[in-house]
Amino acid sequence: MPKRILIIGGGYVGLYTALKLQRGLRSGEAEVTVVNPENYMVYRPLLPEVASGTLEPRHAVVPLRAVLRKARFLSGALTALDTSTSTATVRPIAGPELTLDYDELVLALGATSKLLPVPGLVENGVGFNSLAEAAHLRDHVLRQLEIASATTDPKLRRRALTFVFVGGGYTGVEAIAELQDMAIDVLEGYPDVDRSEMRWILVEAMDRILGTVSADLAELATTELTARGIDIRTGTLLESAEDGVLQLSDGAKLASDTLVWVAGTRPQPILGELGLPVDDRGRLVVDDTMRVNGHPNIWSAGDCAAVPDPEQGGTCPPTAQHAVRQAQQLGDNLLLTLRGHAVKSFRYNSRGEFVTLGKNKAVGEVLGHKVDGSLAWALRRGYYATQIPTWNRTARVLCDWLVGMPFGHDVVNFGSREEPRGAFKEAAPKK
Repeated sequence: MPKRILIIGGGYVGLYTALKLQRGLRSGEAEVTVVNPENYMVYRPLLPEVASGTLEPRHAVVPLRAVLRKARFLSGALTALDTSTSTATVRPIAGPELTLDYDELVLALGATSKLLPVPGLVENGVGFNSLAEAAHLRDHVLRQLEIASATTDPKLRRRALTFVFVGGGYTGVEAIAELQDMAIDVLEGYPDVDRSEMRWILVEAMDRILGTVSADLAELATTELTARGIDIRTGTLLESAEDGVLQLSDGAKLASDTLVWVAGTRPQPILGELGLPVDDRGRLVVDDTMRVNGHPNIWSAGDCAAVPDPEQGGTCPPTAQHAVRQAQQLGDNLLLTLRGHAVKSFRYNSRGEFVTLGKNKAVGEVLGHKVDGSLAWALRRGYYATQIPTWNRTARVLCDWLVGMPFGHDVVNFGSREEPRGAFKEAAPKK
């Protein structure tokens, strides 16, 4: 009877583990089921370029059903786990809950935004972890430019042109850099708005931005961003965001309709409800083969697991390149387990790091060498083009990039898609 492998999560770890199994399993050796709320995987390094309109949103995703043709896919979410009977309870997008049996279980639930108890944050902020958030922010920034161009109220104009990002890690730096670059590029279409009126503010609690990269690389990024007029406030916290007024710990009060919260992530809360060992950050405790401690048939990797890093010490950083390599090793270990062989430890040394800062702008470190400007930007794009799953998606992304290179950013705001029935309701007869 074929072994049953259940993969919960369709991000980096879920997708790449399933792909490894799909390529390595022998006929009748195992049945693979992948469970994920959406039927696609988001290639997160491309979200900043989705936000700036450089990439079409649909080109930054990988359709799970299309690439995992040898696996069963189920659109749903994990709600409970019974390790004594090796069963998982899943809530599908419609209908009653399902009970799924497994012989080997992979928990690849990723992470979600880490929200702090800041008054007004939930009501007024937006994250930058999903395709919907990235696409929304592009439309939102363009709408703010429209508001500023149309109003004669100086307070409303200043409020519309103030953009605040909280969190100076990879995501925050790339998001503010790409969106500011887009906003400046489209100003030609807004003759009533001057570049000097826009305020782009990056708030970071630590003493420097990009705390997970080398100090030299962070300094390169800081120099580039400040030269473009981005106000970087390190050692600063957001204390309140009520009524559209952002109170910072340095005493500043900013009236703004744009608050982007990118101050870290945390594992999905359900991990703490499964009866499995977790660390003080809520991540599953696993050994260097990615087995969950005390559970030989449960595995985990990526953002939701504390995977030991024998090269640098501690645990692996939550980067895309680490998650992909962990998933590939995890897939290999599952194949070895099915065939009665000893599993292998995960070991990986980062090949380099890139931070996009807008069109033709980036900083990076490759094999110990610092690069910046258009060279870093080209190297980053080349690297990610080779890493995107499936040639179909790679070709689409490359076409987006090539077509967009000679042209500026588009000023079209599709904000109305957030209320698709708006026009339909407007057409209804008035009572």
